Amino acid sequence: MDKTLSVRIGKEDYDFVKGFANENKEEISKAVRVLVDKGRLMHAIESYRNGKASLGRAAKLAGVSISEIMDLLAEFGVKSNVEVEDYLEGLKNLRKQW
Repeated sequence: MDKTLSVRIGKEDYDFVKGFANENKEEISKAVRVLVDKGRLMHAIESYRNGKASLGRAAKLAGVSISEIMDLLAEFGVKSNVEVEDYLEGLKNLRKQW
């Protein structure tokens, strides 16, 4: 269910959002949702890049699947935080499950 949110922003930010909406021929509310989605993605990428979020956590922050966040991280040139030891440990755990 969608929620309504009322926020105060400065004139410069309002003008930016309004201009963004006009460029994309959409209502301001739609432009805000698009920009929030982009902000979530950037937050997730930065959190992963800085080691503050795992791959799964970054995907959750961005609201996408793990495979999608992997593609997005590669697209933005973010190197994997997974060390060889982590990979081998994961492989060992996978073998235990099978």
